Amino acid sequence: MARPRSFDEERALDAAMHAFWANGYEATSTQDLCEATGLGRSSIYNTFTSKHDLFRRALTRYMETMNANQLALLEDTRLPAVDRVRALLDRIIDGEFEHRENGHSIGCLTVNTTVELAGRDPEAARMLERDLAARLTVLRATIRSGQRDGDITSARDAGTLAQFVNAVIGGMRVAAQGGADRDTLQGITETALAALTTP
Repeated sequence: MARPRSFDEERALDAAMHAFWANGYEATSTQDLCEATGLGRSSIYNTFTSKHDLFRRALTRYMETMNANQLALLEDTRLPAVDRVRALLDRIIDGEFEHRENGHSIGCLTVNTTVELAGRDPEAARMLERDLAARLTVLRATIRSGQRDGDITSARDAGTLAQFVNAVIGGMRVAAQGGADRDTLQGITETALAALTTP
C-alpha cells in the first residue's frame, strides 16, 4: 500500500530543507533536490510547483522548527533572564556542531538566506523580516524582564540589547561555518553575557 502523500511531502520537505541549508538556494539544482528527496522532477513540480515554492516552504519549516526550540528556552520563566539567554547561546553552539558537513558547520538557513537572497528576492526578504521581528520581540521581552528583576544590569535599551544578541548569534554562526571551534564560540558567549551584566 502506498504511503499517504502528506507523509511523503513532509519527508521530501525535510530533505529539501537540508539540501538548501547545506548548499544555498542557487547552488541547489533540481537534480540535487531529486537526489535528496528521492522524487523525480515531475513529482517535485507536481507537488511544489517550482524550486522557489519548495524553497519557500522549506525555509518556513526551518523557521518554525528553530523558533519553537529557541523560544521555548527564552520563555522558560523558571530561570532568570540572563540564564535563558545563556541557554539560547549554548543551544546555538550545540547546533553548530550537530549540523556539519566536511568538517564545517552548515550554519543557519535564515542567516545563509539573508546573505544570499535578502537583497534580491522580495518574498524571501519579507519572510526573513517577519522571522527577525518575532525573534527580536521575544529577546527584547526576556531582556526587559531581566533588567526589571536585576539579573541583566546593562542600562542600555532592551531593544538595542536584543539586536546585539541577535547579531552575536549571526556572527557565531558565520564563525562556525568558517571553522571556529567550540572554545572560540564559548568565548563569544561569555563576552556577550558580560555585556548584558555590566552596568
